[in-house]
Amino acid sequence: MNAWKKYSGRRLSRYRNSFRTTTRALRSRNFRLFLSGQCISLVGTWMQRIALSWLVYRLSGSVLLLGTIAFVGQLPISLLAPFAGVLIDRVNRHRLIIVTQIVAMIQALILAVLVLGNWIQIWQILVLSVVLGIVNAVDMPGRQAFMYEMIDDRADLGNAIALNSSVFNVARLLGPSIAGILIAVLGEGLCFLINAVSYIAVVAALFMMRLRPHELPKGEHHPFRELREGVVYAYSFPPIRTILLLLMLLSLMIMPHTVLMPVFAKNILHGGSQTLGMLMAAAGVGALTAAVYLASRPTILGLTGKIVRSGLVMSVGMIILALSRSLLLALLDMTLIGFGLVFMMAAGNTMLQTMVDDDKRGRVMSLYSLSLAGMGPFGSLLFGALAHWLGVPWTLAIGGIAGLIGIAAFYCYLPEMRRHIRPLYIKLGLIAGPKSS
Repeated sequence: MNAWKKYSGRRLSRYRNSFRTTTRALRSRNFRLFLSGQCISLVGTWMQRIALSWLVYRLSGSVLLLGTIAFVGQLPISLLAPFAGVLIDRVNRHRLIIVTQIVAMIQALILAVLVLGNWIQIWQILVLSVVLGIVNAVDMPGRQAFMYEMIDDRADLGNAIALNSSVFNVARLLGPSIAGILIAVLGEGLCFLINAVSYIAVVAALFMMRLRPHELPKGEHHPFRELREGVVYAYSFPPIRTILLLLMLLSLMIMPHTVLMPVFAKNILHGGSQTLGMLMAAAGVGALTAAVYLASRPTILGLTGKIVRSGLVMSVGMIILALSRSLLLALLDMTLIGFGLVFMMAAGNTMLQTMVDDDKRGRVMSLYSLSLAGMGPFGSLLFGALAHWLGVPWTLAIGGIAGLIGIAAFYCYLPEMRRHIRPLYIKLGLIAGPKSS
């Protein structure tokens, strides 16, 4: 009996230590507030994403138009994100994010009114997608750079990124499932209204924060000069450059698969909005698994090798999805794709945030956003066009093959990356340096 108690006690202690490691960034009050607001707001965001794609396909019946809507919604990120990085390094990031969240709330409310009033037209969706794209061009890198200010201990930064990704993917799991049911029963308008209301949570959390005084640079140089300085800084350091290029490939050839999911659900699997919700929820399960695994890691060491393995899982899952004709197999494939995508994005984010100088954080994170979302418009347009000409299965297969090629190139460059990363990790105290004689 005593032996069993000791064994149970050790197991319980191990679980407690593991939980503390996984949630250590929650020691920071500001981050707790931010994450609590995100828990609510992101569910609404994912509901809107699914409802918008279903609405466009219902109104138009066009695969090409699905890609076009995604293109115009993400194009502002491609054009404005680098300049947004200069702005983020110059202004109060906290106030900037409050403004972007309020504007996004107004955009969702207008969309809800138009749909519920049965006044919605494709051109209105195009205009509102552009507005949200402009907001995201500032908000995405702004939130990433602001993460550093919310954390009391810099050692918890990687854990905070992983926890934020976990919440994002819990929402990715819940949002599409809820949206699929609501669309089938009540239509798309209610999803947009719920999203508008959900922004209140994150705006309230931002107002409740107590932040340390943060000295802002004076911005003595011309914005174009500061932009050039940030680009040169990022691309002259091989590890940052390589991670950004890999993320660009993901954005161009893997992430746009979500644009085709309404067509895949309806024409390939012969389902409806609930089938679409299940597919996106399956991707959310994989993504959440990846995020929780990253959060449980006590250190960032070894991430480069795991990026390679997760990329292989993702690319193979994409190819198998192209061959899938049953819902069960498609759900499994979407889980693999979701795991690989989120692991690579969150791991890349963590490595970049660890390596970058704080005075250039906004500009580098704007390049991160540009790599992920900036290539998205072209990927969405490309996937829409390829699906129109070749069909959805062939388009998915091409994306998976491109992913395999990119991962192979990343693997070949790993020794050079590690040679440059090692001195930086020694400087940060993450690994032991050579002993002095």
